[in-house]
Amino acid sequence: MSSSNPGSPSATATSSSSASSFSSKAHSCIQALSSILSTVPSSVSSSSSLLHDPTVSSQISTLLRDPDSGSGDNDLCRWLYDTFHSPDPELKLVVLRFVPIVAGIYLSRIASRKSLAGFEAILLALYAHETTAREGQPISVNVPDLTQPSIYHEAKSSVKTQATELNLAVISPTLEPHGTMRSSRRARIVGVALELYYSKISQMPVSSKLEFCEFCDIWATGIQNKPSSSSSSKQKTILLPWELLQPSLRILGHCLLGAHKSKKLYEAASMATKSLYERSLHDIDAKAILATSSLLRLEKMALDPKLNVDHTEIDMSLAL
Repeated sequence: MSSSNPGSPSATATSSSSASSFSSKAHSCIQALSSILSTVPSSVSSSSSLLHDPTVSSQISTLLRDPDSGSGDNDLCRWLYDTFHSPDPELKLVVLRFVPIVAGIYLSRIASRKSLAGFEAILLALYAHETTAREGQPISVNVPDLTQPSIYHEAKSSVKTQATELNLAVISPTLEPHGTMRSSRRARIVGVALELYYSKISQMPVSSKLEFCEFCDIWATGIQNKPSSSSSSKQKTILLPWELLQPSLRILGHCLLGAHKSKKLYEAASMATKSLYERSLHDIDAKAILATSSLLRLEKMALDPKLNVDHTEIDMSLAL
């Protein structure tokens, strides 16, 4: 049985065909979007330019914030839903770029009892995508066992077992297929959409992350600042179960401690984290208090070099 060499003509032709197909898909999506937005700049001609163009992003964000947005017959929601099902991975990123505002508006309007079927269809599509991708497996990490000696420490008690068992901490449990949005599973479905967003966060523009910080603050306080105005409105705060809070804190952690150099993003993330901490104190939620206070502690350590000490490094002043 023969296999295609990556550098062979057949492999090159296949790659070229895929690129051409993705380009055609992007062109079709841009054409469809141009019938929804008031204007699409001529510079927007590819998936990447669609993701990063500020004019397009601003128009989409404005339409999503419209009081009548989110219904089942909403053209923009339908476009986001269809675009996410495109085989082009960069077009999927375009949809993920708007996850913060879709999730933010959706959760903020739950109590209004308006039709939000358009938003729900998008969130369910993201959830279904993750359910398939994880293949019935949870997301877990291996936590070091301090009862076992390492190059950094000695175990206090002798270890009798020869084999060291893995201490697995489950970050995200196994996903069950859901085709409808119910109140009992809403936090989980939205939380998984945020987990998917976090997995691609390094590719998201700063404006998208700023929108997420904005809605985190609204979720925690119920206070929404009106655009182009110094006034604000008070809304009913939403429930913040761990399924929703954990991915939110992971995203905020990136915004606070990531490699970006946006002062505006850092300040917005810091404010949102403090609001979530105060909310956890108000709710007397021990798990949330520990998580939010730990993130604030990490932020403080990152700002103060005296606190940011690597205890595994040898102090050269003690060298002979």
